[in-house]
Amino acid sequence: MLLTLLFVSLLVFMVVRVLPGDPALIMLGIEASPDAVARMREALGLNRPVPVQYAEWAGRAVLGDLGRSIQYDVPVAGLIASRLSVTLPLTIMAAALMVMAAIPLGVFAATRHRRWGDYAAMTLSQLGIAVPGFWAGLLLILLFSVKLGWFQAGGFDGWGQGVGHALKSLLLPAVALGLFQFAVLARTTRSALLEVLREEYVKTARAKGVAEGKVIFRHALKNAMIPILTVAGVQLGQLMAGSIILESVFYLPGLGRLALGAISARDLPVVQGVVLFVASAIVVINAAVDLLYGVLDPRIRYE
Repeated sequence: MLLTLLFVSLLVFMVVRVLPGDPALIMLGIEASPDAVARMREALGLNRPVPVQYAEWAGRAVLGDLGRSIQYDVPVAGLIASRLSVTLPLTIMAAALMVMAAIPLGVFAATRHRRWGDYAAMTLSQLGIAVPGFWAGLLLILLFSVKLGWFQAGGFDGWGQGVGHALKSLLLPAVALGLFQFAVLARTTRSALLEVLREEYVKTARAKGVAEGKVIFRHALKNAMIPILTVAGVQLGQLMAGSIILESVFYLPGLGRLALGAISARDLPVVQGVVLFVASAIVVINAAVDLLYGVLDPRIRYE
């Protein structure tokens, strides 16, 4: 995990450096004198060798110091923390909706293999894969905000208006964000469960007269959870990363809009901080999923 984070930090640092535009020139304006631009570059540390810049930035990042925003003139870590109050609940809500809808649908399809229920469930999941998240967001706004007026079209009034009001503001973005991941997880659940249902111990349990619900949920689904958990863990990281586009569609003040604004303003510390935070979250989630394998299957041991 540490080696992966080191590689990710190096990759983020180098990719940001090849973005077009000079941060000093953007801050001072195109009419700034060359001397003023040179002084600003020196103040920002941009005139030093790139390896030195990376070593200093990585050393501070390990201690939680991601630098100072050029655009907002505040610490990047604090800026990210303030935007997490939107992005984190949005990601958790999208993940919860994804799991609550995908696993039952996958079980429904697997237990009705090659019958109408299976075909209907897979057609629904195929639609979820085919429709891009930003387009689904626009369709949801058109239907539930413009036509029916049940939800606001965008924006976030904050948690001060009440938890219910805040969650209602995040519901449509969460549905749009989790739609693709729901479809993938449903198909994964169906495939994993079908494989387990063919095992001899499942046939033996049915032959002994064990109730079908107990066979499905206690024996089969439990043993099919490792591939499901693997995909769900990857998807949780993808949901956080995918919120960048959906936050722009729904005009939510989260990490996504922060990152896009920082890219436009050439605010390198913010771009680096946001990307490093999201990448680190994905790496940590994947490591946690690996550790959960041992909980689901006692035969797996880490030695």
